[in-house]
Order: sequence, then C-alpha cells, then structure tokens
Amino acid sequence: MRKIIPTIALLFAQTAAIAAGTAFVNVNVVPMSSETVVEQQTVVVENGHIVAIGPVDEVPIPEEARVIDGTDRFLMPGLAEMHAHVPASDSSQLDRYFSLYVANGVTTIRGMLGQPSHLALRKDLVDGKVFGPRLYTSGPSLNGRSVNGAGHARQLVEEQHAAGYDFVKVHPGLSSDEFEALAETANALEMPYAGHVPVAAGVSRALELNMASIDHLDGYLAALLPANSDGSGGYGGFFDVLLADELETGRIADIARETADSNTWNVPTEILVELRVDDTPVSELRNWPEMRYMPAATVQRWTDDKASVVAASDFDPEVAALAVEIRRRLILELHRAGAGLLLGSDSPQVFSVPGFSIHRELDVLVDAGLTPYEALRTGTVAVDQFLHSNTGIVTVGRAADLMLLDANPLVDIRNSRRIHGVMVRGQWYSAATLADKLEPYLGDGN
Repeated sequence: MRKIIPTIALLFAQTAAIAAGTAFVNVNVVPMSSETVVEQQTVVVENGHIVAIGPVDEVPIPEEARVIDGTDRFLMPGLAEMHAHVPASDSSQLDRYFSLYVANGVTTIRGMLGQPSHLALRKDLVDGKVFGPRLYTSGPSLNGRSVNGAGHARQLVEEQHAAGYDFVKVHPGLSSDEFEALAETANALEMPYAGHVPVAAGVSRALELNMASIDHLDGYLAALLPANSDGSGGYGGFFDVLLADELETGRIADIARETADSNTWNVPTEILVELRVDDTPVSELRNWPEMRYMPAATVQRWTDDKASVVAASDFDPEVAALAVEIRRRLILELHRAGAGLLLGSDSPQVFSVPGFSIHRELDVLVDAGLTPYEALRTGTVAVDQFLHSNTGIVTVGRAADLMLLDANPLVDIRNSRRIHGVMVRGQWYSAATLADKLEPYLGDGN
C-alpha cells in the first residue's frame, strides 16, 4: 500500500512555502463572481488565503514569495466534485483518487457515502497531513436496509449529527414514515440531508421537506408520468430512463419552478447516466485517455456493466436516447427557473474517472444549453453558496483553492482542462508536479 501521508520534511517544506506566500504575476483573473476577465493582475496568497489582488504595476510582491508567471494565463477558483465516493482512509486507492482530483483542478469534494474514518480524514486534509482536496462528508447512508422504522431513522440522524458529519445521505428504500422522520429530525438539527428521493415520497414531497440536494435528478422522470400511471417500470431502478416515452414533458417547466421555489439544489450527475445508457461503444470508452490511470480490473468491470445494460432484453436504445434528451432539457429548465445546480459526476463510477469526469460533466452542461460561465458556476460560486465554504471566488479573503489555466475557459469550456497548475489551501502544485504524482498509477493493472 502506498503511503498517503507526506514525510515530516515535506510537510515542513510545504508549511514554509505557504507561510512565505505565492504571487501570481501578470495573470488574467476569472473571478467567477461575474462573467468577466480582469487582465494583467497580481494575486498574492499567504497562509492559505488571498490577501491582495490588483494591477500588476500596483501590487508589490512580498519578499521570499514564490512567483508564478501568469502571463497569458487565467486564474480561476478550483472546481468541486459534489457527488464523490471516497474509500476508507487506509485504502490503497485513496491517494490515486485524490491525486486525480487535484490534477484536474478539483479542490473540493463532497463524499456521498461516508464512514467513521472520513471524519479524521477530513481534518487531516485541512491540516495538510494528507494530500488531496477539501472534503465534506456524509455519514453511512440511510436506506431500506439500514433503517428499521421511523424511530430508528430519528436515532441515526441524531447520532450522525453528534458525530460531526456534514450531512445525511439518503439512499433508496426508505418508507414514507422513515423519510418523514429523517427529514423532520435533520431539519430540527439544521443538518442537511441529500441524495436519492425515496419512491414512497416522490420529488414534490422531498421539496416540501427541504431536502438540501437531490442527486442524479432522482425521481424527476417519475414525477412527469401521467396521473393515471402506476409509476412502475424503468430499467433496473436506474433513474427511470425507460419511462421516457411515457412522460408528460410539457410539465418540465412546472416542476423546475417548483424546485426553484423550494430552494432544493440538484446535482444532475448527467455524465453518469449518459455513459451507462447511451450508444457510445464500450470499445471507445475503455480507451479514453483517463482510463490508463485506473486499475485494469476496474475498467473491465465498468466495461462489463455497460455491456450488460445495453444487452438486456428490456433495454430500448431509442427510449434511452429520449431519456437523455429529456434530462438535458430538465437541467436547462431548472437553470432557467433559478433552481440551484451543483457540479458532480458520481466518481468513481462507470467510466467516470475522478477529476476527468468533472470536465466531461461540464461538457454535458454546456451541451444542455448552459454557457461555459454558467456551467463553471455550478462547480465554483454555487458550491460556496451551498456549502458556505469561503471558496469559489477569486477575491481577497477567500481560501486559496485555485487553478491556473493556459486558455480562457469562458470562451471554450474545454479550456478548463488546460491546467498549468493547481493551488490547494495555499499550496502550489505545477502540472509537472501533478503528473509526477500520477505517474505510479499509469497502467499499473492493479
């Protein structure tokens, strides 16, 4: 198992570098607080925070600060993966995943299937004892197997609140009474709860009960079924994609407005659904460049999963394609209605490699009709609004979770991939350093 805790000497060097500060000189700032680029700026970072921003000729560079040449480059906030799955803190895969996130400019992740070891891991990441992004974590999920009645649901929420988890994760299978008890208790404790919408409750009730975020657009297609439908069907419970030809799509705008009025956010994870049910050949997916960073056994498992989905006797590719179209329309209507959208891809899942899949999700959001700026907001400013993280904007006083790009991402969303380097909590990592960090995982076949 590879060590994920840096040596004492490395920690000392990192601490010294943060204390001395970093200056991005002559850089074009993409603040994300508005759709603009502020050219030829100097941005000074000290002790993990932005302490000065201004014209290059007016802002002095602190003595002993590391100078990063920003000429013709673009400095923006780091991105977030708002639906991540984090292994145990002693897992041999943890450093792989965290390195992939940071190398792709992902500086914040929301762990959607937490466990006790993640509480200490969350602190170790903040303290710099473990390399990786900032972590927000749920506790173990509440689902049809882990919850035994409404009273038990209340007890589990109270225990997770007392333990210090950031939110409660909802998985399928809860009864309506269990979900109501979970929601009532979480709301009373001011503890967010997020994830799947129980079939027994439905989207409208989840919105009424102040669910913090609905992930995967779960329950939305079922909510668009005709009133006389029994709501059964779908493909293997996979977000009802094979109900697409039965839906009343004229009600999409209505449910989008209902969502906006409720203040519930959505993490669409659209790339997760599309990679599983669209017509992209598995031979193409398994040869994407990012697959070389994943164990061969994992890629094969993903290949087998995709192949089994599209080969199933009740799978209809035309209905699946319609579902993708409807989901993209729903994303756009949620955005237009003012409902909050958060960037997430459910990595690592089927062909969603940590970090890389966030950029593929950005592509999908733009293809759905968002502008590059609007898509990037879902992983920056919107995340700060949702988590109160003090990240997401390049301005004085904010935490220095940043990425430096070689081209303007507001012109072309694919430029978000052109990463010159990443800053995590004030510590700078060049693209070359990050490539070295990933090198052990290239084609390791584990």
